[in-house]
Amino acid sequence: MVFAHDTELTLQAAAALSNTARSDQDTLSSLDDLATFMADWDYEDAHVDDDELARIRLLRPVVDRVWTADVDDAVPVVNDLLADGGAVPQLVRHGGWDWHVHAHEGDAGLATRIAVEVGMSMVEVIRSDESDRLRTCAADDCDNLLVDLSRNRSRRYCDAGCGNRLAVAAYRARRADD
Repeated sequence: MVFAHDTELTLQAAAALSNTARSDQDTLSSLDDLATFMADWDYEDAHVDDDELARIRLLRPVVDRVWTADVDDAVPVVNDLLADGGAVPQLVRHGGWDWHVHAHEGDAGLATRIAVEVGMSMVEVIRSDESDRLRTCAADDCDNLLVDLSRNRSRRYCDAGCGNRLAVAAYRARRADD
């Protein structure tokens, strides 16, 4: 495990959040889309409305900035995420989770929760000098974000099927040459 479980999960959720705006069709444009995102990434017990959805959508370019920036440029953005969210780190245990860190107030809105969790996760990435694990997909026609949690740092493609699609295309090209 590269990072603590909650950090890994937050980084993966942050990439997924950003990737909702990276295709021709925005996949986080309705409360139903947000409900799906929340279920996929275990954001439970959050009251959401159109205003909260708008705040969450505004986080996507912020995630992009901290993901793709060099460390010196990412740090002020991370610090702003934490300060704006009123981060107060504390150990908690709930649901099926063992001890982990929450840095937001218990009644914080979902956008604040996500922002602070992304900020805290980026603190871990930066402190452990692992920012090279935050990447964009290597496929020429894709710019999705991904987090490489592989032991040998070899992950190149996002979860949208790019690696499989390119492998199939290479296979078909080889077969055509035969």
